[in-house]
Amino acid sequence: MTELDHAYDQAAELIAGADAVLVCAGAGMGVDSGLPDFRGTEGFWRAYPPYERLGLKFEEIADPVHFADDPALAWGFYGHRLGLYRATVPHEGFEILRSWGARVFTSNVDGQFQKAGFTDVAEVHGSIHHAQCVEPCTDEIWECSFDVSVDPATMRAVGTLPSCPSCGGLARPNILMFGDWGWVPHRSQSQLDALTAWRRTQQHLVVLEIGAGTAVPTVRRQAELASAASGSLIRINTREPAVRHGRGVSLPVGALEALTALARRTA
Repeated sequence: MTELDHAYDQAAELIAGADAVLVCAGAGMGVDSGLPDFRGTEGFWRAYPPYERLGLKFEEIADPVHFADDPALAWGFYGHRLGLYRATVPHEGFEILRSWGARVFTSNVDGQFQKAGFTDVAEVHGSIHHAQCVEPCTDEIWECSFDVSVDPATMRAVGTLPSCPSCGGLARPNILMFGDWGWVPHRSQSQLDALTAWRRTQQHLVVLEIGAGTAVPTVRRQAELASAASGSLIRINTREPAVRHGRGVSLPVGALEALTALARRTA
């Protein structure tokens, strides 16, 4: 038996013995669906070559200041992502997690869990499928029923940009960006409050952390906190799979490969 086989068996035993499953997912969860994870500047530029020509990094383009200074540039980036996520089909690993009755905590803003049929999702950084006022003039959050046309050569939005229904000013995605003091957080906070209340009722919880790195450690912190009492943590990560102090199981593979193998062992 290989070391990986042993790890799979350990992880499957944790899942089989659990009363509940919590998934803590980062960008790596969507890679098997064909989504980019923007890992590092080079990865971001491979996904969006026009920004390499402009010398813009992900942290710079994902900054709310552009909605004030250059809204066509800002909506070019987020409008393209909105179209991409709408067109993406979640991979089979989502259905495996749903068959286990999993709850979800994620830093992803892509809405892929909801598209796969999940109803209990805590989106700590918000959702690209919801919008708010740039100012904001109100704390209202609404679903994005609009499309944004984007010139693929320049990655700039063209035509009329989304507007706030209350004041008529510019709208923006309800996403927590870098250096963001204008984000309206109540939608995400209510999801997080519901997740916390649910967690307090679980006696035998197993946590599957999937595709969450250390660069933005929000998801890792949540996974380690939620599994602290039991050590029932399964970390699925191709690049940074190590667990601290032996408190969990490490699976150094991609999301779909790991979940498919675990489904076979827990069937």
